[in-house]
Amino acid sequence: MKKSLILIIAALTPLFAAAQSAVSYSLPQTVLVFNVEAQRESFYAGPYARYAQKYLGVSAELYDRVSYTVTSVKMVTGTEADQSVRYTYSVDGSSQPVFLQLTTQGLVSGPAGSYTADKGWRYPAGKGSSFTDKGIPSNLAQRTSTLYEADNSAVRQQIIVQKTTEDKAKEVADKIFEIRENKYKILVGDTDATYSGEAMKATIDALNKLEQDYLSLFTGYSVYGSQTANFEVIPGSKKNQTYVAFRLSDEDGLVPADNVSGKPYFVQLAVEEVAPAPPSDSKAKPVQVINYRIPAVCNVRLTDGVSTLLQTRVPVYQLGIVAAYPIFKTK
Repeated sequence: MKKSLILIIAALTPLFAAAQSAVSYSLPQTVLVFNVEAQRESFYAGPYARYAQKYLGVSAELYDRVSYTVTSVKMVTGTEADQSVRYTYSVDGSSQPVFLQLTTQGLVSGPAGSYTADKGWRYPAGKGSSFTDKGIPSNLAQRTSTLYEADNSAVRQQIIVQKTTEDKAKEVADKIFEIRENKYKILVGDTDATYSGEAMKATIDALNKLEQDYLSLFTGYSVYGSQTANFEVIPGSKKNQTYVAFRLSDEDGLVPADNVSGKPYFVQLAVEEVAPAPPSDSKAKPVQVINYRIPAVCNVRLTDGVSTLLQTRVPVYQLGIVAAYPIFKTK
C-alpha cells in the first residue's frame, strides 16, 4: 500500500519537483454564495395624471420611474482551497497522508473524518483522485438556508379647434363616471335589458376592464420583470464580522458590493468559539505534522439595515482553528 502511494505521488509532477519528496498542500476555506432575485417595476405615469385629483378625487404619480425590490434570497456554502495558506508534507515510507484530498486546486487538508462523500468542493476532482481509500471531500455539504364656444358674433359658424389636455382629461373622467353608473344600473336591474348569471358577469367584467383602461390614463400603469444574480462573500479572519454582500440600485437593480450607487445589504457573522485540542500525553515525537482546519460554527444574518432577510448557522473553515495531526515513524 505504501509503495502504491509513493508511486501515485511521484506521478503528480505539477505538485512538486521530481527531485524532491515533498508535496505542497493548502487548507480549506468556506465561501458564502447568495442567490438573489429582485422584481423590477417600470411605472409609466398617465397623460392626465395632473388632473386626477380635480376630476376623480384621487392622487396620481406624475412621473415615470423604475424601482427594484428584493423578493427572494437563498444562501449556499461551498468549499475551496485557501491558496494564501500552504504547507509542505514530506513524502516517505513512514506514513500515509490521510488528511489530504486531491482536488482540481491541488492537495487540501481538512479535519479528520469530516469528509464523507465526493461533494462539497466548488471545483471537484474526478473519481479516484484521492490519495487514500476513503476520499476526503469537504464536511460542508451544500445547503439552502433556508414580495399607476365662445361665440359672440352675430353670424354663427362651426369651427374646429384643438382640445386642451384638460378638456380631454375631463371627457375621460366623464366616461369613467358613466361606466360606473351603468354598472350600478345593471346590478340593481335598472336597465331595459335583463342580465343574469354568466351574462351579467361577462358584462360587468367588460365594463371593469374598460373602466381600468380609462383610469390608467390618470393613475398610470406598471410593467414588472425579474432579475437574478449570485454574490459571493469569503469571510476573513476577524471574529465578528459585517460585510456588504450586494447592493440594490434603482437604475440597475442588483449590483456588486463595490457599486456604491445602490442600497447595501449586509451579511453579519457571529462566530462561536472552537475549543483547542488538549495537549497530548504521548512521549513519542512525531516525524512531522499535517496541518488542518477545524471550522467554527457561525450565525449568518443577512439584513437590509432594518429587516432580517435570512438567518442560519453554518460552519466556516477560516474562522475556526488550525490544528496539527502528528505523523509518527512506523516500523
